[in-house]
Amino acid sequence: MNKKSIIIIGGGASGFFSAINIALLKPEYEITILEKTNKLLTKVKVSGGGRCNVTHHCFDNSELVKNYPRGNKELMQVFSKFNVTSTIEWFEKQGVKLKVEEDGRMFPITDNSQTIVDCFLRLAKQFNIEIVTQCEVFAIKKVNEGFRLKTNKNELVSDAVICCIGGHNKSDSYFLLKNLGHTIVEPIPSLFTINLPNESIKKELQGISVKHAEVKIAGSKLNYNGPVLITHWGLSGPAVLKLSAFAAHEFFNANYNATILVNWVHPLRVYEVEEKLKVIQKEKHKALPYTVPQFDLPKRLWEFLCERSGIDNTKPWAELNKKQLNSLTENLCNSSFKMEGKTTFKEEFVSCGGVHLKEIDFKTMQSKIVPGLYFSGEVLNIDGITGGFNFQSAWSTAWISAKSVVESH
Repeated sequence: MNKKSIIIIGGGASGFFSAINIALLKPEYEITILEKTNKLLTKVKVSGGGRCNVTHHCFDNSELVKNYPRGNKELMQVFSKFNVTSTIEWFEKQGVKLKVEEDGRMFPITDNSQTIVDCFLRLAKQFNIEIVTQCEVFAIKKVNEGFRLKTNKNELVSDAVICCIGGHNKSDSYFLLKNLGHTIVEPIPSLFTINLPNESIKKELQGISVKHAEVKIAGSKLNYNGPVLITHWGLSGPAVLKLSAFAAHEFFNANYNATILVNWVHPLRVYEVEEKLKVIQKEKHKALPYTVPQFDLPKRLWEFLCERSGIDNTKPWAELNKKQLNSLTENLCNSSFKMEGKTTFKEEFVSCGGVHLKEIDFKTMQSKIVPGLYFSGEVLNIDGITGGFNFQSAWSTAWISAKSVVESH
């Protein structure tokens, strides 16, 4: 029986995870990782501010998939085979213990992404996985029962190919897969922060955060809540990033120009805030509104909202008229800001788009168009919000592709 040869295109998280899991099952296989740059595991290194946000502390798959704007239905099937628990156990078995933080993100206990990088490189060396950097694949051709790959270095043959080329911002980057007959969903940005170049809030309040706020696009039903951070360019934080991911197409179609509404006092609604302000006005009638922030808001934000509502900082609560109270209610529940552009979230570029999901068998991660070609990671039209979700889908799809390659070859 001939020794099987497996080629993995892409030296990122899903590429290494695919390769290592094949080797764990079949150490005798000849496994090669081709990486077109001179760097390996780039996103692993920068993720989580250099700590590597490996996964998220969410053990209910039906809750887990809610964090994926695209691919959630398919991931239910994927996570039924390899989920968060599987990930934690896999890394622990390889000597990497994970810890959970208050917001659910999970990191190596070392708080250093190099721990994950070193783990992968050690295992790759242990199993004699060949790693070829600065090796670009120009063409993949199906021949007999395998493949012939043309690269800038030489021609290679393999029994199976796993494509782990990651997410890209241009559909041209997927030419290899287009040439094999695959449909590419046009990639557009996901996970970005909101620019407010002409709004005073970014100058006056940068650095301030609100734990429980809600953000939405005016005229859209999409709204997400959680921490919101005011930055020197606009709005960021988990709620904003979640909105950017789930409304990626709406933002793209609007050319990143939109009216953003913020409810600083979520989950309170307009009528509840109106009632609370009436009570405050009655109880604190002699006090100046500016002096004591209400609704547990940061002092500078409260003052900003009062000023925006036309409230004089020398007049007590008792002298506020109905128009001012209505304006304060509106600014608390529906602060309006003009979005003009976006900024990539840290170094973690995430796109939505990639290989059309209808062309993949998610039981095996094999192409329905080209037998023997498998996929894992962000090359697929799957993306998650920030918090370890993109890595989780990478580990899960990579594990299934590895297992399927071994079972089929």
